[in-house]
Amino acid sequence: MALCGVGLSPSFESFEVVCVGGNLSTRLIRPSLMRTIGKTSDWKRRLCLGVRCSSLKMEENAPSDLSVPVEEESGHVIRFKISDFKILDHVSVGLGGRAGEVVFEAIVKDTDSPLYNTQVVLRRLTSVRAQRRGRRAIEVLKKLARRRLMYHSYSMQVHGYISSATSSGRSSFTLVHGYHGSFSLRHWLQQSDWLPTLEATLALDKESVRKVGDDTVGGSAVSRQLRMTRILMRDLLIGVNYLHSHGLAHTELRLENVHISPVDRHIKVGILGSAADFYEDRPDGTMDNNLDRRQMMIAFDMRCLGFMMAKMVMQELMDPVIFTKFKSFLTKGNDPSCLREFLLQILHRNSSSGNAGLQILDRNWGAGWNLLSLLLATKPSKRVSCLDSLTHPFLCGPRWRVVPSIDIIRWGLGSTAMRISEEYIYGQPQRSRLSHFIELMEMLNPHSRPKNWLELLPGKWRLLYCTGRHIGLTFRQPPEQVLIGHVHLTVSRVSKLNTNLSFISDIGFTVMTGENWPHDKTGVEGKLQVNSLFRLMAGRRLYLKEEEKNTGQLSFSPSNARDAFAQKLSGGKWRKALPFKESPSSLPVAKLFSSGVDGVTLNLGDPLSKNLNSAGNVVQEIRIQVPPEMFDLSKLVCGTYVDSRLLVLRGVNGSALLFTRSGFDESC
Repeated sequence: MALCGVGLSPSFESFEVVCVGGNLSTRLIRPSLMRTIGKTSDWKRRLCLGVRCSSLKMEENAPSDLSVPVEEESGHVIRFKISDFKILDHVSVGLGGRAGEVVFEAIVKDTDSPLYNTQVVLRRLTSVRAQRRGRRAIEVLKKLARRRLMYHSYSMQVHGYISSATSSGRSSFTLVHGYHGSFSLRHWLQQSDWLPTLEATLALDKESVRKVGDDTVGGSAVSRQLRMTRILMRDLLIGVNYLHSHGLAHTELRLENVHISPVDRHIKVGILGSAADFYEDRPDGTMDNNLDRRQMMIAFDMRCLGFMMAKMVMQELMDPVIFTKFKSFLTKGNDPSCLREFLLQILHRNSSSGNAGLQILDRNWGAGWNLLSLLLATKPSKRVSCLDSLTHPFLCGPRWRVVPSIDIIRWGLGSTAMRISEEYIYGQPQRSRLSHFIELMEMLNPHSRPKNWLELLPGKWRLLYCTGRHIGLTFRQPPEQVLIGHVHLTVSRVSKLNTNLSFISDIGFTVMTGENWPHDKTGVEGKLQVNSLFRLMAGRRLYLKEEEKNTGQLSFSPSNARDAFAQKLSGGKWRKALPFKESPSSLPVAKLFSSGVDGVTLNLGDPLSKNLNSAGNVVQEIRIQVPPEMFDLSKLVCGTYVDSRLLVLRGVNGSALLFTRSGFDESC
């Protein structure tokens, strides 16, 4: 939508309207053209000015409008006259007015005013709704006047108002507020060189970066953007928490409503004309209703902050098309903890390498993804507060020692395992680390009861890694060169009256028919599907020693891996994180009882579909490359870890299969 501003010449007799679009281009409309614009002009509706041109001239000595009940001048609110200002002949692009608003820039020329020679913004409000916002901004100022230092630091300061009547008899109310730079935060992020320019505007030095727990300036682009994100987000959270602590919700937190002041280097969260009270004064309002209202309003503000953080980190979300997909993913009820899997798909990437935003969120064991999921949580009661966000590891620099919670540790283990699996370099060190991380995740499993599994297990999961054997195409010459694509496991409940589950394994693959297949991966696409039914029950996984023999129970950890894991667990790095001092002898799991494989379906494109020998070779090659548990689902015996994002299943041979929830909708 275009941003509109009105600049008047110093004579205040002629004027020109400047229309500024999203590409920062300007268009001037001469005074001679304004005579052709009527009250119902399409041009006026398109600009959403909401005011007749004849009403732009304000009368200095007109009587005050009785429909605008604002108190007379006090210590916090000043009633101005239009003669107190020198109107400038331009309007900054970041001050675009809304419907029913006309914006001017001016300088206070009244020598008796404490604001003498100060640049301010005159926001003329003509519609009833706009005037209501203006009056509300003054009410909020009076409510927050007790802590004016915080108000001046984190809000676009409201100085006062001009109230008058126009020559046509219509009411006129103009809000006078501070000028904090020509750009909103949205306009900053839309600049190609926004990062170095914003660093220069904020004059970042070692003293300023210490406020976010850092001790260095400069560095790589990823480090600089992460530092800037911390500075902006911490300032935003402090300002919003200031409002919440005074019983107010902002309700309009958007990039275009936020400005950065180069004077005090603080984020200004707007003029607060739409701020809402947590507690209603209605006689029938109960305490429970007020608490629910407070929780919902805080949750709404935190969700808006989550959207702002996502756009700061990932510049691709500034594209309206991509942001619409991003928002649609959340509105459909998908868990925000799966955002990484979704964004990798819509950004057409297999990993975070090469994308600064994804690398920022992946740092510190994926702490950025964790904070983003907490800000955008589906349930309002699950969203993080401002104070908890300020102590989150993602917003704390390396100089601050932050003790992570068990949830952060659990998230970090899973995020690191995901990143290692994406690199596809499975040497012995990587395989050993993945095995240790999976073991630790199993010991920290937050959902061990069958009812938790029945809630979290249904869905579509993508296979990330298997601790069993890995056989590829590099050193073999199979009869058919098969490239395995995504391997998915879809779980659904057969009935809510029992614990029966339907497992469907979908294996996508490509048969490369050319001789130059190491360089040309095109070929005939196909899909293999395996169906099976399971019954879920509570059980325990025993860690058996080598000398112990129990024919009724199975051990899923070889003795050498078990000893290495015990040695890892005894180290000081994990001793404080785990809820027990020594390795347990057993852990609760969800046992899976299979009724066998119900069916195998192979879909293969032409011309291979007409050749039975080729189809048989393809199936044999799939069985070699894919973990046997995905081809024969009956070999899955238990689930050892599950949350909203990750899943670990164990096979009969002891190997672990690590899955991530796939919420990607191909229709997007």
